[in-house]
Amino acid sequence: MLLQLGSGDVKYYNTADLAEVNIDKATGTVSVTPLAGDWNDEFKQNVTAIRFAKAPETGADAEISNKGVNITEAKGWLESVYAKWVPLEDASTYRVYIKGGKYSDYTRIDRELVRNYGSYGRVDMVGLPAGVYSLKVVPVIGGAEDESMASEAKEMAVKAYDRSGFAHFNNSGVGAYKDNGELKHDARVIYVTAETAKTVKCLVKQSDKDGEGTEFTGLQAIINAYQKGVETRPLAVRLIGTIRDSDMDALGSSAEGLQIKGKNNTIPMNITIEGIGDDATTWGFGFLLRNAVSVELRNFANMLCMDDCISIDTDNKYCWVHHLDLFYGNAGGDSDQAKGDGTVDIKNDSQYITVAYNRFHDSGKSSLCGMKSESGPNYIDYHHNWFDHSDSRHPRVRTMTVHVWNNYYDGCSKYGVGATTSSSVFVERNFFRHSLAPMMSSLQGTDAKGDGTFSGENGGIIKSFGNLYAEKGTADKYNVITHAMSATDFDCYEASSRDEKVPSTFKALVGGGTYDNFDTNPALMYDYTPLEASEVPAVVTGFYGAGRLNHGDFVWDLNYSGADTDYSVNTQLKAALESYKSTLVGIFE
Repeated sequence: MLLQLGSGDVKYYNTADLAEVNIDKATGTVSVTPLAGDWNDEFKQNVTAIRFAKAPETGADAEISNKGVNITEAKGWLESVYAKWVPLEDASTYRVYIKGGKYSDYTRIDRELVRNYGSYGRVDMVGLPAGVYSLKVVPVIGGAEDESMASEAKEMAVKAYDRSGFAHFNNSGVGAYKDNGELKHDARVIYVTAETAKTVKCLVKQSDKDGEGTEFTGLQAIINAYQKGVETRPLAVRLIGTIRDSDMDALGSSAEGLQIKGKNNTIPMNITIEGIGDDATTWGFGFLLRNAVSVELRNFANMLCMDDCISIDTDNKYCWVHHLDLFYGNAGGDSDQAKGDGTVDIKNDSQYITVAYNRFHDSGKSSLCGMKSESGPNYIDYHHNWFDHSDSRHPRVRTMTVHVWNNYYDGCSKYGVGATTSSSVFVERNFFRHSLAPMMSSLQGTDAKGDGTFSGENGGIIKSFGNLYAEKGTADKYNVITHAMSATDFDCYEASSRDEKVPSTFKALVGGGTYDNFDTNPALMYDYTPLEASEVPAVVTGFYGAGRLNHGDFVWDLNYSGADTDYSVNTQLKAALESYKSTLVGIFE
């Protein structure tokens, strides 16, 4: 629920947390009472509008037909379906079959996708184009399938991943999958668990005369083999359960962790690293991408990385980072590295990168975008991310051309988007809830006020359109300074329409940089359909929104008293991450 106030402020409430909303027409009073808590908001004659956004989607339940196996939960998600069931006492294992799409009859799925969690069994089938699917779970009793005890989950609706963004612009099929969601021709699949990260094997061609390829053992060794630039067959790496740094065969980067490095920035690697289910986690290491073309990371959590969770470091192209849960890294040596260094950093001439539908859990520095050595505009976009009480850099942009749209800034304590070094940033239809300094250009506007700057560098230009600011604090830094307020000392150029061009007369106060109007040039811009800002929180926090499937197996509520302005390390969260363990027992044999 949104209350538009006469002051121009907006108050945002989750109706699920409210006991009642009373409207007294006689006195013009609106009062809001929570289900829990000792607060009560009352507004007298200053509410100009009340609006309700859609509730977060929860996903449609399957039609379950149980015989022997008791299926307790089943749904379709994004290019996948899943089901959970209560183990049968007499069953030694289970075989699961899928029907729908290209599977006209029930077809057995890979056994690695059928897992044992002790108190329940679970299956996840991935690589499914949008459509309607069914699963059949068949127990194996006495060494044979018992069809009389099989149960089905039907009418599971599968949606496609949102392939908006620069990673998909004039480019088809990022990673190992086609744009319709199914594996590319000749794609190989490897399953990686804590037990197999050192021993998993794959053939990777090292020369044109290498036949089917040379066998490599261990996840890092397999990915290293792609550096030759000879192998053209796509690779889907499917992570199951928790993979810790100590489980790995090696880590290609001693500073970051798993290195994905191509030969150069013109040869596609076509690699997808994806989590299976809602508990896939990498723990104790991050990812370093260099010369990586056509690489996708999706549906897993990263906890306590060495430095950056994801470092898209040098000459990368067409990379897509989406539906990740990103948590603290290990503390660094600098004062601003208590929560780790960067969460998703993009730099050194990386281009056509999309960061979408990720949840940043109390990150310190969410995303650095650009260094000072980039040779071009580099085209990066961030959309439908949930910045859940993260502190700063959402993103912090140097030199690059960046589109920031439909993100949920949820109690960000330091600043939102920062533009420096002649960058051009289009900030469109985002929802800022109690977030300090939503937009800043270096050394001007809000950044030039009071206690100093977020950057001593030359400024960039931000074009703003359709953003919504809710629950603004009392400090003036919760309000943006538009070009209409000051033609020279502003935070952003506030456009009256999405396709309005920023005149070249509006320049960065320090450095004189101008906006390049990339977003109004169809030759440079991808097709997309943005939501109204008021709809963003429900979509981003919903079933198909930011983070892993079902928001993952590890959930931490950051909405404690004072959280919106607190940028210290949450010691309880840090301790929970350090002691985190998956409940996965193993794969049903």
